[in-house]
Amino acid sequence: MAAVTFRKNHIVQDPPFAQKLFNSTYAAWLWLPLRIWVGYQWVEASLHKINNPGWVVTGEALKGFWMHAIEIPAEGRPAIAFDWYRSFLTMLLNAQAYTWFAKLIAYGELLVGIGLIIGAFTGIAAFFGALMNFNFMLAGSASTNPVLFILAVGLMMAWKVAGYVGADYVLLPFLGTPWKHAESVGAVKPAETAPA
Repeated sequence: MAAVTFRKNHIVQDPPFAQKLFNSTYAAWLWLPLRIWVGYQWVEASLHKINNPGWVVTGEALKGFWMHAIEIPAEGRPAIAFDWYRSFLTMLLNAQAYTWFAKLIAYGELLVGIGLIIGAFTGIAAFFGALMNFNFMLAGSASTNPVLFILAVGLMMAWKVAGYVGADYVLLPFLGTPWKHAESVGAVKPAETAPA
């Protein structure tokens, strides 16, 4: 068996397509409509909940969703495929966590949507959106969640540029990340290339 040696400071480059999609500020224009559409979906979903006392007052709407999700029907398949997730939701139901968790979901959806629409902390907003999508899918609710989850993963991967046409243009450099001109990171200018 051959020994594997690792070189210090060896940088593994992304393929050119990934570099353009996730690192180029030109790709921000591709991510812009996707980001706004996903954000709009979250705002729309949140407004249905925020205007419903069953979500923001009593939490009964979330309680009903969880009760339906944990049911094991006499025939057919249950909504939840994993017993550990059913146990987790049962624990939340027994603790009456739906009284505060419903508010967290309703207003969390609104914050995720606003963050994505204005492009503020896009990667973080997309992460929390994906987390909610993932939990909705674990609870057996497909709906638009798979598509929104995939787009959120893309936005997380493109966090450096997905909000470039948005508030992240100001916010991320203020925090010390991530953009520098190509000349400042050692890229060779066309005039500096050696003659052939």
